[in-house]
Amino acid sequence: MKPITREAVAETERLIRPYVRRTPVLAVDLEDFGLAPRPLDLKLEFLQHSGSFKARGAFANLLTRKVPEAGVVAASGGNHGAAVAYAARKLGIPATIFLPSVTSPAKAERIERYGAKLVVGGERYADALAASEAFVAESGALPVHAFDQPETLLGQGSVGLEIEAQLPEIDSLLVATGGGGLIGGIAAWFAGRIKVVAVEPEGAPTLYKALAAGHPVDAEAEGIAADSLAPRQVGQLMFPLAKAHVARSVLVSDDDIRAAQQALWDTLRVVTEPGGAAAMAALLTGKYRPAADERVAVLLCGANTTAVDFG
Repeated sequence: MKPITREAVAETERLIRPYVRRTPVLAVDLEDFGLAPRPLDLKLEFLQHSGSFKARGAFANLLTRKVPEAGVVAASGGNHGAAVAYAARKLGIPATIFLPSVTSPAKAERIERYGAKLVVGGERYADALAASEAFVAESGALPVHAFDQPETLLGQGSVGLEIEAQLPEIDSLLVATGGGGLIGGIAAWFAGRIKVVAVEPEGAPTLYKALAAGHPVDAEAEGIAADSLAPRQVGQLMFPLAKAHVARSVLVSDDDIRAAQQALWDTLRVVTEPGGAAAMAALLTGKYRPAADERVAVLLCGANTTAVDFG
């Protein structure tokens, strides 16, 4: 198994660089959001291929693992499936994607547009995962796990590498967290050199409960962001990284997330899906309160949504 280290993240980033975007950062001020003046940096990772950070982990898997003739298979709430479908199309690999019924139509449509075979069944991510595992046993296809796979973590960790190069002055980074592939990879990259803070929905507190228990445990899988931030547990591979290098987990409500989506649209004309706005919600609600001299960045990680009706 590949070690999930800073050096391995850098090596993976070099490999996937031709296939992923170096997404921009945006300097704003919280005064624009009706709060006390404070500089804030936003990493616009929702501009990544397939509409979320997940493309990084998808390419890391497909470029470093042996893919059989049957192709690849992924279970997903939507974003991972879209990313695997996109990467598979670019590399000429067959892909089958399993989704639960809770998946946003925007994500399902994107997967089909990329040419993957789409199978929808069950209510939650865990149901799609079980169906995908049965398919792997039958077909021999290569499973690409959404978060509990070394290559996935290493690919997502390249977000941290980019952020450090673009924003070397930040003290802390707020990251939306579900299964933990994104924050696990970022934690491996920074390894305690800045404060990494997880933000999770109250209805899906997977890392919050795991940190309290000292190991991954089952958590609820409900709420507005259930299609992106609601696995049954955080990954086994990311948990030691989180335990060592994630400062804390902050919980936000569905109303907090909706308000953050609206604020990002009203203030910046930025559209995010609920999971993509969760980290911003912690800052706007005061559920994460930075120190007076703390320079904060927020990762906006996904925008696969039909929330805006363009008339």
